Amino acid sequence: MNPNRAMVTGITGQDGSYLAELLLSKGYEVHGLIRRSSSFNTARLESIYTDPHEKTKGAKLTLHYADMTDANGLSRLVRTIQPTEVYNLAAQSHVRVSFDQPIHTADITGVGALKLLEAVRDYQDASGQPIRYYQASSSEQYGKVVETPQKETTPFYPRSPYGVAKLYAHWITVNYRESYNLHASCGILFNHESPRRGETFVTRKVTRAVGRIKLGLQKKLYMGNLDAQRDWGFAGDYVEAMWLMLQQDTPDDYVVATGETHSVKEFCELAFGRLDLDYKDFVELDPRYLRPAEVDLLLGDPAKAKSKLNWKPKVSFRGLVEMMTDADLELAEREQTLRNAGQWHGRIGHDQ
Repeated sequence: MNPNRAMVTGITGQDGSYLAELLLSKGYEVHGLIRRSSSFNTARLESIYTDPHEKTKGAKLTLHYADMTDANGLSRLVRTIQPTEVYNLAAQSHVRVSFDQPIHTADITGVGALKLLEAVRDYQDASGQPIRYYQASSSEQYGKVVETPQKETTPFYPRSPYGVAKLYAHWITVNYRESYNLHASCGILFNHESPRRGETFVTRKVTRAVGRIKLGLQKKLYMGNLDAQRDWGFAGDYVEAMWLMLQQDTPDDYVVATGETHSVKEFCELAFGRLDLDYKDFVELDPRYLRPAEVDLLLGDPAKAKSKLNWKPKVSFRGLVEMMTDADLELAEREQTLRNAGQWHGRIGHDQ
């Protein structure tokens, strides 16, 4: 068995792509699980993925079709891949959408984790080969916070179907760790962003709009609650914490955060200001983007991750906003070039 073989669900997402790059840089053989669809969704992996049919020498990233609702398929893949580490990043991860699709969110984000854990447990019991398991937990589990900052011991109070589903996945992971002696750890990640963030998420929605407004491709940005406060970090930093958790002798749960909080309004101010614009001239409230139950403040305490994992974030809040704004200005410039050439088809970027 390869001593460094990782299986990653949700590999086509923001976190999955950064994690795949990190693991490959450390010499891992990486197997990613992707959903079958009528269009490719591998744009975030283009720099590291080689089509296995090309039989490129030394290629170490392989993609497999899978579905988190298919327990038999997950079990078969675990037996076939025989991973030493499993990272479960798969989810219906949009909080607002979870109110519109609560059952789908529960099936994928919550029960999907149980099905994967069962596959891991069955294989480990049958083969005698230990697997280390990472569960992507979320700061949305804290929801209506009962203390600030939020620590590993802070009681959970989720305020969305997504938060509830993540909480189930979190506790079932803890239960399997304690019941079946699995090396299973949960990373309670606070908001983490990047230029690879999906365009429907608030931070990317802002920076995408800023670039387009600067070039005259868009006039207004319609937003929900600008006063909501979040602990925002860089996704590339946070996947390192995931990996570090599985290198520990003893599994545990860790808050991964910056320890700073900023409002959506502050994010807008920095992003628009980066391109010499005033957000007040372009941002308007749209009630459609308000959540039925709002989470007003999330602020994580990463002291445990810093002390036990020797982890700390490298990219500052300002650095993150500027990184995303600069990347989306380049994207808007590409869009403008395509429009001028009559080659614009309506979408570019990671969400195509």
